[in-house]
Amino acid sequence: MSTNSSAHVELPTDMELVLKVIPMPADCNASGDIFGGWVMAQVDLAGAVIPMQHAMGRVATVAVNEFVFKQPVRLGDILSFYASLTRVGRTSITVKVEVYAERFGTKGKYTKVTEASLTYVAIDEQGKPRPVPGLAA
Repeated sequence: MSTNSSAHVELPTDMELVLKVIPMPADCNASGDIFGGWVMAQVDLAGAVIPMQHAMGRVATVAVNEFVFKQPVRLGDILSFYASLTRVGRTSITVKVEVYAERFGTKGKYTKVTEASLTYVAIDEQGKPRPVPGLAA
């Protein structure tokens, strides 16, 4: 996939910036692109921020509902992870995560590289599902 034609986009104003990270050389394949699994792990970390705050405690990932790699992530990119709450169930919370790359040498210009939907479940000290606070048990 050619990244020369990737359009620069505006960062979302209706989502929360939950993580910024710079991939390191150990996160690259031989072509200089960042491993998809590394990106997925960062999305999982970023996706957990809002559910942890909302659940006021521990959460565990129970589903990756959707995961789309739109553009490669390259060494030197600064990644910004934005998240928003999309659904709250009795014990579960679903979030949307969008990842934007600020390419090396393109300060202030962003390309959407990944988007995902993940579901987390609120858990107690024993790792068992618990009701999300503020909702009827």
